[in-house]
Amino acid sequence: MNPIENFLYHLSGWFLAPVLAIIVFLFLYACYALGAFLVEAVQRYGDKRTHALERHWRGSGDGMEDLELWILRRLEPLRIGTRTAPMLGLVATMIPMGPALAGLSDGRMDEVARHVSVAFAAVIVSLLAASAIYTVLVVRRRWLLQDLRRIEKLMQEAR
Repeated sequence: MNPIENFLYHLSGWFLAPVLAIIVFLFLYACYALGAFLVEAVQRYGDKRTHALERHWRGSGDGMEDLELWILRRLEPLRIGTRTAPMLGLVATMIPMGPALAGLSDGRMDEVARHVSVAFAAVIVSLLAASAIYTVLVVRRRWLLQDLRRIEKLMQEAR
């Protein structure tokens, strides 16, 4: 390998541990988001009290534009998670493939199996995390837009 190829090969290897750590973090975040989502669902369909957006509006007196920004801020971590988890899963799949292919060419099947298992585990966990976060994002966005519409009607009635 020439020096540039060698540098890129080693550089990509340095990113495996941080990428795997971020995937684990995103999986834990997905578990947290699902738990918070279930609690919110029970509250929404259980006791029909005011929801987070309406409580924020009553406490701040913000206009519609400010409420829309509040919604975007609240949904932003979910949007970032749904987009980055699959990309990081792909990165964590591709990085171990280099050493796995090198092991294959040298006949070291134990090394191939180890690297391929890391690659598949990373992509599976990242896709599960992205799927869970996406589900929460879609439903929570609908809930917040319904709340925003209800607040808009309350503002029109107050005029």
